Amino acid sequence: MKQLKYFILIIQIISVSLFTTDMKAQQLTKQNNHLSEKDKSTIAISSFTAQGKLEELKGRLNSGLDSGLTINEIKEILVHTYAYCGFPRSIRGLQTFMEVLEERKAKGINDVVGKEASIVDSENNKYERGKEILGQLTQAKQPDKLSGYSAFAPTIDTFLKEHLFADIFDRDVLTYAQRELVTISVISAIGDAEPMLQSHLGISLNVGWSPQQLNEFVTVVSSTLSKEKSNAAKVVLDQVLKNRSK
Repeated sequence: MKQLKYFILIIQIISVSLFTTDMKAQQLTKQNNHLSEKDKSTIAISSFTAQGKLEELKGRLNSGLDSGLTINEIKEILVHTYAYCGFPRSIRGLQTFMEVLEERKAKGINDVVGKEASIVDSENNKYERGKEILGQLTQAKQPDKLSGYSAFAPTIDTFLKEHLFADIFDRDVLTYAQRELVTISVISAIGDAEPMLQSHLGISLNVGWSPQQLNEFVTVVSSTLSKEKSNAAKVVLDQVLKNRSK
């Protein structure tokens, strides 16, 4: 009889343990389907940098560090923005970040530097490497024959493949998903670039962001934008998600 009671007790403990583990797994899944505070800071930092709103940027750089972004991750975010909003905005963002770090250091705050970027592979043909990375992002085979603006100005195609994708996207510190979050934030912020925003929102889905997270992205980025730009980003995302559901 004692053995039977002992056996029943063991079964109950195992059942509770499995139930708890399952609940934790469900909670983790739910949490992972939302943007983290680091993600939200990435969006705001990218948007304010693209718009040249340096006072607002200062606040979000501070909150980004407080949320767990490392110094090198933020550096990489700011460097990445230049590909979509130009050197002047990116450099002003970096200079603002330098000011923030000095102010925090003076207050006795020691921020985590984080991982340094690895050396990018330069042995393989850069154009082909960039073409391969673009294919991974778009999940589509890249055509051998140029068309559209690439055929009209082949130089821009070379720059895109060799520099944007082979030099920038192939860097580590940030993942493809993080780089796409920076990209769609900047494109939303500069405005009037709906075709490119549509393309990169599609890529964002390819690299792991969920529809729910992208809807949350629009909410977060909208807090940094004018109503016109915010509405434009929402319209483009709605169309991208509608096309994906067909």
